[in-house]
Amino acid sequence: MDLSQIVFYLFAGVAVASSLLMVTRKNPVYAALYLVVALFSVAGLFVLLDAHFVAALQVLIYAGAILVLFLFVIMLLNLGHTLEPDIRGRFWWPFAAGLGLVLLAELVAVTRGTPERPGEDLLTPLLQTKGAVATVAEPLFQSYVVALEVTGVLLLVAMVGAVVIAKRKA
Repeated sequence: MDLSQIVFYLFAGVAVASSLLMVTRKNPVYAALYLVVALFSVAGLFVLLDAHFVAALQVLIYAGAILVLFLFVIMLLNLGHTLEPDIRGRFWWPFAAGLGLVLLAELVAVTRGTPERPGEDLLTPLLQTKGAVATVAEPLFQSYVVALEVTGVLLLVAMVGAVVIAKRKA
């Protein structure tokens, strides 16, 4: 076993452990901090795959901006002092397992081809002709621009709602 495999298993283990700790914490601040660890571990995995741009985006966007937004809302709403019991029950485990299987099937379909085109890799030709950034950016800003704008508006509404709720409690 070479050094890159050892580092991979280290990052993967930390990512899985911190993800499990994140979803089992009742305090939202601790859960967000475990999410930071998981996001940095995933960024390390991207570096091992020579996807440095994606790793930098992972750290800047998710571990930086989005998580700071989460912590701001959590602290603004003062959620860290009241601990409510978890709502998760037995129903969610089969749902999560089914969703995981669906996502795994999608991953297999993208990397190994579709029933119409067996054995044909769908991502490699796009990555070779356009590059990784253009392959992601073109559909995002052409086909899904409305969804992108709606997501931005929903995040803005969520922030305004958090401020209104926090002002009402104060």
